[in-house]
Amino acid sequence: MDFNTFLQILDATVRLATPLLLACLAGLYSERAGIFDIGLEGKMLAAAFISAAAAFVTGSVWLGLLAGIGASMLLSIVHGMASITFRGNQLISGVAINFLAAGLTVVLAINWFGQGGRTPQLSGGGRLTPIDLPFAQAVADVPIIGQIYAELISGHTILVYLALAFVPFTWWLLNRTRFGLRLRAVGENPAAVDTAGVSVIGLRYAAVAICGVLCGIAGAYLATALQAGFTKDMSAGRGFIALAALIFAKWRPWHALGATLLFGFLQAISLRPDVIEAVLGFKIQIQLLDALPYILTVVILAGFVGRAVPPRAGGAPYVKER
Repeated sequence: MDFNTFLQILDATVRLATPLLLACLAGLYSERAGIFDIGLEGKMLAAAFISAAAAFVTGSVWLGLLAGIGASMLLSIVHGMASITFRGNQLISGVAINFLAAGLTVVLAINWFGQGGRTPQLSGGGRLTPIDLPFAQAVADVPIIGQIYAELISGHTILVYLALAFVPFTWWLLNRTRFGLRLRAVGENPAAVDTAGVSVIGLRYAAVAICGVLCGIAGAYLATALQAGFTKDMSAGRGFIALAALIFAKWRPWHALGATLLFGFLQAISLRPDVIEAVLGFKIQIQLLDALPYILTVVILAGFVGRAVPPRAGGAPYVKER
């Protein structure tokens, strides 16, 4: 495998890891506050459909992005009400959101566009375009360093850079701000936070809202950047993979980046079976390569769930003592 091919695989890794990273960080905020959310998949799917539909109708990808965030936020509010206000089972609420999004997106797509559960292809202003960073073309011919800058670092859409920027921002917010420290405390000991006069409900709703925003961005990225429109079940289990990556990362932002890049790399190499065959010297079934991210998800869930310690108050509704 030559260097250019390796760069192409790494480039695809970054692109494919972006929605996983956004969803993983979304789950991190929610679960750090004590609200387990397995509805990441449904929020991403709903956001993907609404963003693609809005971008097609308006011709503006930015309006599509806002619409996708709004759809994800709406489902987050539903999850928040079920889990926080009405103290329902958080896992059941997340499953309900996944089922609702999976069915409703197809029904609405068929009803609105009549194309068998998909939206029309996006083009022009309805899609996100790659950004060429300064001097990328000028240094493209410089061996190694110039190639890495021009082909790997440059040439991504703005949402890729935004997702990467969210990693240090999340670390700073959770570890260096009063809001972040309180958010983490709510996931560990909500009674102590309540005793200090801070609203447990308010903080948990804030975490759920942030989760909705990030899932909305992830879904919009799928439909307006990674692909050119919505297709049925296009999230393809990415929400569940993001949850596995979150457990693997032990609810830490920088570890989440590494975990999602690993999953993205497995997805990237599944798109290049010729490279894998050249490296290994024998042919591998494409179906096996496609299944690698999901196999790793099962392995992580089987091997790390017992070792990774989630927030102590996670999954349990808070009942204020009288």
